[in-house]
Amino acid sequence: MIARLRSLTNRWTSLVPVLGVILLIFTWGRDLSGPVVAVVTVVLAGAVLAAVHHAEVVAHRVGEPFGSLVLAVAVTIIEVALIVTLMADGGDKSSTLARDTVFAAVMITCNGIVGLSLLVGSLRHGTAVFNPEGTGAALATVATLATLSLVLPTFTTSKPGPEFSGVQLTFAALSSLVLYGLFVATQTVRHRDYFLPITRQGEVMSEDHHADVPTARTARISLVLLGLALVAVVGLAKGVSPTIESGVAAAGLPHAVVGVIIALLVLLPETIAALRSARRDRVQTSLNLALGSAMASIGLTIPAVALASTWLSGPLVLGLGSTHMVLLALTVVVASLTVVPGRATPLQGGVHLVLFAAYLELAVNP
Repeated sequence: MIARLRSLTNRWTSLVPVLGVILLIFTWGRDLSGPVVAVVTVVLAGAVLAAVHHAEVVAHRVGEPFGSLVLAVAVTIIEVALIVTLMADGGDKSSTLARDTVFAAVMITCNGIVGLSLLVGSLRHGTAVFNPEGTGAALATVATLATLSLVLPTFTTSKPGPEFSGVQLTFAALSSLVLYGLFVATQTVRHRDYFLPITRQGEVMSEDHHADVPTARTARISLVLLGLALVAVVGLAKGVSPTIESGVAAAGLPHAVVGVIIALLVLLPETIAALRSARRDRVQTSLNLALGSAMASIGLTIPAVALASTWLSGPLVLGLGSTHMVLLALTVVVASLTVVPGRATPLQGGVHLVLFAAYLELAVNP
């Protein structure tokens, strides 16, 4: 029976990504009717679950922290491609698209995913334990990238409005790439043990032995299917966005809510993977996913839009408003206090979730 269930799981997780890409090809750039939107939504949900499954297969093969890095970078690369594509469509709303998407990703990962992971891990195991050295390094990198890319443009004077000049934008893009590359080297080579799950005594956990390590061929197939699933998730989320926009407009909500909903859909695979790790008392893996996704979102998006701005017309607004800067500053302070002890209770998880709820409430009612 167990073998049959495993075979069924492998079958549907292999079929859904392919089905999602085929559906994406036939629906891309078209107005979707109600029944088609329903079908797309079902396939989108299946693609999210398939992405989580294949990410875990790859992670089990390559080990941590490489596994969480694969999922974070894969999602972000596809998300960046989507942002550049939408910016190429033009329109007044595209000028703030990169800023809104990146900030939404930061708030979702640093408060939503972190808060849920700490809450689930601490409720299930008493306290959530993690390595403060690795997590602190990741948080410091995220805070620096966010400040350089999203806060400074509000205060620079070379150009009117919250925009960088060409030289400033080039510096921000290069700085983002350098910091992200330096962090990846630290995480995967020089200080890999700082980013591995630890026991309650502070020792690095040994590898799991509850399941056989996938073969290299299985891992390669899962890596390809992971890419297909993520393409389907991002593309189908874009496909249902007109329906979401209509619903948001009908409800009288600000247009920025659309970006939040799309970001939530795109980051759903990482959220599910992080919660699964927290339930297994691997909170460090959850934090690797959350902070790594925030870092990749900034470190890859800013250079991409900086390059795209050389041929795209219109302004590129990156500077945050005062309300969002307050939320970002509070997030950095609270996250720093959470990281320092190396363990967390449900209170810390609740604080992050309240910050995330405040972001959502202000998005709905600015």
